[in-house]
Amino acid sequence: MAVLLETTLGDIVVDLYTEERPRACLNFLKLCKIKYYNYSLIHNVQRDFIIQTGDPTGTGRGGESVFCKLYGDQASFFEAEKVPRIKHKKKGTVSMVNNGSGLHGSQFLITTGENLDYLDNLHTVFGEVTEGMDVLMKINETFVDREFVPFQDIRINHTVILDDPYDDPAGLPIPDRSPEPSKEQLDSGRIGADEDIEDYKGMSVEEVEEMLAEKESKTKAILLEMVGDLPDAEIKPPENVLFVCKLNPVTTDEDLEIIFSRFGSIKSCEIIRDWKTGESLCYAFIEFEKEEDCEKAYFKMDNVLIDDRRIHVDFSQSVSKVKWKGKGGKYTKEDFKEYEKDLDKVSKLGLKDKAKPRQDSKYDLVLDDNQEEEEAVSASHCSSKKHKEKKHRYSDEDDERRVKKSKETEKVHRRQSYEEEYCREKAKNEKKQDRHRSRSRSRSRDRDSYQKFGKHKDRYREEYRERERERKRERSRSPKKSKDKERDRYR
Repeated sequence: MAVLLETTLGDIVVDLYTEERPRACLNFLKLCKIKYYNYSLIHNVQRDFIIQTGDPTGTGRGGESVFCKLYGDQASFFEAEKVPRIKHKKKGTVSMVNNGSGLHGSQFLITTGENLDYLDNLHTVFGEVTEGMDVLMKINETFVDREFVPFQDIRINHTVILDDPYDDPAGLPIPDRSPEPSKEQLDSGRIGADEDIEDYKGMSVEEVEEMLAEKESKTKAILLEMVGDLPDAEIKPPENVLFVCKLNPVTTDEDLEIIFSRFGSIKSCEIIRDWKTGESLCYAFIEFEKEEDCEKAYFKMDNVLIDDRRIHVDFSQSVSKVKWKGKGGKYTKEDFKEYEKDLDKVSKLGLKDKAKPRQDSKYDLVLDDNQEEEEAVSASHCSSKKHKEKKHRYSDEDDERRVKKSKETEKVHRRQSYEEEYCREKAKNEKKQDRHRSRSRSRSRDRDSYQKFGKHKDRYREEYRERERERKRERSRSPKKSKDKERDRYR
């Protein structure tokens, strides 16, 4: 009850749960027997999760069960077996892929992670990997794109049944030998399974290091070109220039030139100095006319004693004095400088033109009498030029009229504004006067009412006083009668 899967990266042995999942195991074994999985792509690799295969189209949308070969298209899929329940607990668990409606075809997956509980009750577990876990991890670490499809093809080349407990059903088309793959089947549009993509295969460690150093230098040169420090990424330093360092500050250009001139004629010898103080920075560049003389000086002058200092000599890597030819190779650095100067001149001229005062339309054109006589010859030109003359003749008058109109309009606007202000002030004064009048009327009314009320008060007071006087008089005349009257009240 085991099957050997021969892949492009190695062999994997799968043990099957024939007692727990008889239908799924029967389907898988008979598909392997009819060589259905031969040259099938591993079309889905999700690291530390799953590896999916079993689709002969390589898209992940195809695949049919073995029952389709026996009973037709109506049996392309079969129902999942849910009892007994087997979980995806460990790496190497093999299960049939659910097509979305609880049915299975030919696709299967192998887990590369542990405790994948969310795969339970969806995909039917029917086996596990017992050998070839290292091959499984290789497939797990392959490079994939955004859709988890490997960049280089990984295929199942062949399947071998190690133990088959099921009898072959009648009508099963078993081939005599493994069929050869078609061109469409092998053409996936990606790197082939047999193609070598290792650049360092068959190379020594030193060769690999040299290749890596060249790649790094190229990338650095491209970055320097982008920044603008190098004129071109593929530029090379001159081979007839030496770099001399560890010099004594006392050493001069003439001394170095005399010492190195015994190897050949020298174009230039320059000790680099500080631009502020002018002191030597203890290194120099020496340019020879011939490369052979430069090589002789390199081999013989290294570690030589000059002015009590051991100098170091090497080939120069500087490209500061190399002509800047640009990408097209047509222009030098000096040409670009001249072009920039020309641009500055043009911009200055443009600024001067902008600073100049513009002439009015009055003085644009002046026509002579001779021209007017010549214009009268052709009728077509006459009309157009007469219009022009009229425009220029009456241009002064038009301007004067416009000025007068503008002045008149300004006067009218001023008058209107003054009249509006006067009307506003007048209305304000009238409102104030009305308020004063209303206040004075209310005050006079209050005074009149107060005076009337005061007169009535005086009358009431006088009447009250007279009544009291009469009462007092009556009491003084007959006191007994008054007492009798009071007694009669209380009886």
